[in-house]
Amino acid sequence: MALDRFFSRALHSRRARGRLSILSYCGWGSPEAVELTGRVVLPRTLRPPQNADPRWRNFGNIVRRLLSREISGVEVHGTLAGAEAHSVSDEDGFFTLKFVLPPSGLRFWPLDIGWHTAELTIPGREGVSKATVQVIDDQRCAYGVISDLDDTVIQSDVTSVGRMLFTVLTGNARTRSPFPGVGALYRALVRHASTPATVPAAGTPSAKLRNPVFYVSSSPWNFFDLLWQFLEYRRIPLGPLFLRNWGADLLGGHATYKLAVIERIFTAYPRLRFVLAGDSGEHDPEIYAEVVRKFPGRVLGIYIRDVSQGQEHDRVLGLREELSRLGVDMVLARDSFAAASHAMALGLITPGELRSVAQSVEKSLHLKVLPF
Repeated sequence: MALDRFFSRALHSRRARGRLSILSYCGWGSPEAVELTGRVVLPRTLRPPQNADPRWRNFGNIVRRLLSREISGVEVHGTLAGAEAHSVSDEDGFFTLKFVLPPSGLRFWPLDIGWHTAELTIPGREGVSKATVQVIDDQRCAYGVISDLDDTVIQSDVTSVGRMLFTVLTGNARTRSPFPGVGALYRALVRHASTPATVPAAGTPSAKLRNPVFYVSSSPWNFFDLLWQFLEYRRIPLGPLFLRNWGADLLGGHATYKLAVIERIFTAYPRLRFVLAGDSGEHDPEIYAEVVRKFPGRVLGIYIRDVSQGQEHDRVLGLREELSRLGVDMVLARDSFAAASHAMALGLITPGELRSVAQSVEKSLHLKVLPF
């Protein structure tokens, strides 16, 4: 990493004079303020993924993503519903645009909740990059979902380094597999449902709003397009992705990074309560337990996918007992149906949505889940 950064810095001025590309990630925020992150890099072209793509081609595309060449010191201009923001890319090519409600006000601000499109340009250069932005109003949602990705949504075999590397390095957005039923479960969770503390009045606009989902992963930002395409292809609800810079950021550790991101989300939406989803293969149970301690009353439930074949049961069960005393259930779920059953008991999803999750699991595993 250090050697790569040295040569990259030496070549930055030369590269900056050539063609440049803006990689934009999913922006997020409130009706009054939005944050959008992206990266300035040298252009690259990847063929759209296909189910029949050979593993060697997938591996080549992964390498090309990892070897992207970032450009520092480039000014990026953004426009969102008439508001403007400026930023300059750092030594890893990252920039962050912050759109805020102008003092004078604009016609389309505050922004409507839902999805918006921002336009990004590099002054003096041709071309416009489009960026997706999600606006969330924490007063008009029942709850939010914060989820891990690897071995929670997408099968990655993180408990085995060899299998994980083979899976990650030789798959693409269409060949990677989701866990059975996870799409149906997350679609149910993001539909607006009443919770004991949030019961929207009949006929009010908030009764039909979508609950937001946030994905927090230790995967590198280089894989953003792959993960986004995977969620789209598998019909898993889209939401802001928080990934990592595989440079100096790795020194901070997985748990420290993930906890910091979740704290940012909780702080950004102080009126919103959350469902947390992760897996037993890393430190998600400990991270989520710390979230419960730091934000009492803000966590509705925790779903931990059991991917360690029982090896971590004692560790998770010990945390579950502690959290139970704090009024939060941590469910060690073998499959999406187990998590959905608990969510229905809390009133987060409906019986009909539970049946949809069960049918999805049954179709994938060829096993009978429902007794009726």
